[in-house]
Amino acid sequence: MNNDIAIKVDHISKMFEIPQERRNTIREKVIGFRKKTIYEKYNALEDVSLEIKRGEFFGIIGRNGSGKSTLLKILAGIYSPDSGSVAVNGQISPFLELGVGFNPELSGKDNIFLNGTILGLTFKEIEKKYPKIIEFSELERFIHLKVKNYSSGMQVRLAFSVAIHANKEILLMDEVLAVGDLNFQTKCLTEFVNYKHQKKTVVLVTHDLGVAQKYCDRLMLLRSGRDVMTGHAKEVASEYTLQNMSDEEHRISQKAQQKESEVIVLDNINIDPVFIDNNPVNKAATIEKIEFLDENGDLKNIFKTGDDLGVRIRFTKNENIDKLNFGVAIYSMEDYFIFGINTLLDNINTEKMIQEGYCDVHFSRINLGTNKYYIRAGIYEDQAEKLIDFVDQSKDYFQVQAFNLNTGIVHLDYEWG
Repeated sequence: MNNDIAIKVDHISKMFEIPQERRNTIREKVIGFRKKTIYEKYNALEDVSLEIKRGEFFGIIGRNGSGKSTLLKILAGIYSPDSGSVAVNGQISPFLELGVGFNPELSGKDNIFLNGTILGLTFKEIEKKYPKIIEFSELERFIHLKVKNYSSGMQVRLAFSVAIHANKEILLMDEVLAVGDLNFQTKCLTEFVNYKHQKKTVVLVTHDLGVAQKYCDRLMLLRSGRDVMTGHAKEVASEYTLQNMSDEEHRISQKAQQKESEVIVLDNINIDPVFIDNNPVNKAATIEKIEFLDENGDLKNIFKTGDDLGVRIRFTKNENIDKLNFGVAIYSMEDYFIFGINTLLDNINTEKMIQEGYCDVHFSRINLGTNKYYIRAGIYEDQAEKLIDFVDQSKDYFQVQAFNLNTGIVHLDYEWG
């Protein structure tokens, strides 16, 4: 293998057999003794290939169950692939799961020596590195406490500190930043940078796209055990975000269809739909539904920063009305008021809206940050003082996903100069 390559994975596949019936108790095992256990075949990885260069910071992303951790365990030598091959050029220091390699009945100090030995360090090497491991973990006060009494964050500190001080050429990390406080996460990321400067290789499994884009040279996107895309971190992260948006859109669509079928069932048993949402019949108009639309007028719940957003307020008239006024406000899921408008202040003629039974608002280029948002809507008489109907919060949220690392509720157009 080329000396510039740290890890080469060549067409590997891994399949697990999942039992469809659990037999945990003695009774269950005795009763099911003659019964054949049925297994479901689960392809954790299918024909995955990759090359990771020496000194590269390589990230693996994907949804839960996509095969990320399985791939990392194959790289660490914990699993063997069913087919294909893996070649590793250098010694590996793995940190794959919280608490792996720790004995909960031993103290933190004893576990440093135990874990260090597992990673291939001699007793003298561990003794020499011991002060630095303690200093980095910030666990001086608790080092003689049994690990079973450690919090998950304390366990991460200790395990990560041992792993990075093993001084191996390749560092494997599985969601190391998922647990722990912000200061320690920053410390870990700084150590990753030091690894890069030392021309050591880091392979990181993470769900944090901000970290992935900022620190990783390249990313691999796994989905259902297959390599969907490998390339520049920002491009792969964008593809992953689009996939998640599509999945969420599909989930919301299925949920909406389920709601419609439930309403049909109610209609079939002759329940008056006026009372389904506890709306009194003596209102001049009643808000029935709030929908979100894309630029083509199609129903949509997931948007990118900069997309056009349509909000449709569907209502029914309970009386013959010539004029109504509509108010629409956008709130974040944390109940922060973002923006509000109404037809009275904008001097909008609402006759067509009254005839059609819905009010549309079109927002161009929604420069909102990554978050969920809801709509608050009201219907008024000629003057805004008299409220006819009001929805404090739309039943559905619309979601916005930004494709950059800027923070905040809104994204403003800007340029440096």
